[in-house]
Amino acid sequence: MADISHLAPIFGVLGSIISFIVFLSPLPTFYDIYKKKSAEGYQSIPYGVALFSAMLMIYYALLKGNMMVVIIINVLGIVIETIYIGFYIFYAPKKARVQTIKLLLLLVVGGYGAILLVVQFLFKGVVRAQIVGWVCLVFSIFTFAAPLCIVRKVIKTKSVEYMPFLLSFFLTLSAVMWFVYGFLKKDVNIYAPNILGFIFGILQMVLYFMYNKKDKNIVKEQKLPELLQNHLIILDDQKKLPHLTEEQIIDIWKLGSLVYSEKLNARGADQAAKVENMPKLQTVQT
Repeated sequence: MADISHLAPIFGVLGSIISFIVFLSPLPTFYDIYKKKSAEGYQSIPYGVALFSAMLMIYYALLKGNMMVVIIINVLGIVIETIYIGFYIFYAPKKARVQTIKLLLLLVVGGYGAILLVVQFLFKGVVRAQIVGWVCLVFSIFTFAAPLCIVRKVIKTKSVEYMPFLLSFFLTLSAVMWFVYGFLKKDVNIYAPNILGFIFGILQMVLYFMYNKKDKNIVKEQKLPELLQNHLIILDDQKKLPHLTEEQIIDIWKLGSLVYSEKLNARGADQAAKVENMPKLQTVQT
């Protein structure tokens, strides 16, 4: 069998490009948060876990050596995820804001700090990379599993409002590229978690196509009633009209338009008759 390990850098570059797109894919979500001026309904867990995972991967790549492409993309990831989290905290409700800050303190300060101290002072040489590699493996799995809370919400609400399709698609594609990179480098800590990432990505895309059509049908069915919810129709005896179907409302609208046009025609005819019946002015010669 031919040795194709020399292709690893190519897949590393492709994986980095797609990972960069993955980092940018939540932009529509944060634009929606900006328009609503609220992050209510969205989760900060995926971004917090992604930040922690990127920090661990940089440490692992430094210990392992010869993984510059991994270092570069994860530095970019740290910058972008930090911006996302700051943006989320700014627009999040008080309870979600406190939970996000606690998550950051737990993972970034407590977790990463503890791992760094333990590995640096208790282990030496190749063992350090092995220990950090297994920790990266576990948290990479958590990174891919973090969107499961959103998947659960999608299944429960039967709505894909809070699950962007672009994020799911590029996560799946990124998992494929990094799996090939790790497999060619014979690094189980890189390729193993991406198997799970590929599975979760496919699951999210399947759910998106399942419930996206239902979302459109619901919006279409409720569009007209929603327009009428803020309008109160009252009869002369101060009684509300009974609940009307969409077809009945359309019939009433047509009937009202017909009556209104007849009144206009009748009013125009009355005005013309009055003009004809008016006495004509006679001219007088001086």
